[in-house]
Amino acid sequence: MPNPKRRHSQQRSAKRRTHYIAETVTLSKDSTTGETHVRHRAHVNEGKLYYKGKVVAEKSPVK
Repeated sequence: MPNPKRRHSQQRSAKRRTHYIAETVTLSKDSTTGETHVRHRAHVNEGKLYYKGKVVAEKSPVK
């Protein structure tokens, strides 16, 4: 397999990395609870797990 003859410069590596930018998170407001949450993620409100405005799971009482 071919190997590079010379080492890549730091500037060359930095040019490649300039395209990797952290993106801001998109937030939504839940229609049933009114809570702000990250889009396309389930969120907990008062012990219940909500997704798309519907209860997906409830926290069972500990015995």
